[in-house]
Amino acid sequence: MPTTLRERLIALIEPLVGRLGYELVELEQSSGRGSAAVRLFIDSPEGVGLADCERVSREVSALLDVEDPIPTAYTLEVSSPGFDRVLRTQAHFARFVGSRVAVELTAPREGRRRYTGTLLSVDEAGIALEVDGQRVPVSFGEIGKARLTGQG
Repeated sequence: MPTTLRERLIALIEPLVGRLGYELVELEQSSGRGSAAVRLFIDSPEGVGLADCERVSREVSALLDVEDPIPTAYTLEVSSPGFDRVLRTQAHFARFVGSRVAVELTAPREGRRRYTGTLLSVDEAGIALEVDGQRVPVSFGEIGKARLTGQG
């Protein structure tokens, strides 16, 4: 059962985005004084253009108007993930095996929280990176944030 507002929003929005033919890459949610922002990053095999973002924005706005999960006024932004896209799911990682990624752990491991290296493999439990010539296994539960890096 989703517990945070972000998790509830993902559970609500991700199926709709999928039905529209897109993938929800990431959802960022922030709150300020009396207002909030929801940012969706979407992708598709053909790429994402302005018309795609507008279509998803219209459909998600209608869904949020009906479900009303956000207790304050909010703005909705929809865009493509960019070259430094976030990796959130096992499928995201699987698509980018061989790519350079930056991973931030939820808690330090032996005093280190950030790892940048080549994504070697992905399975149900987690990922393996090559960092400075060493294989570094990381479980999905340890990953706080992960994204592609622009460096080769």
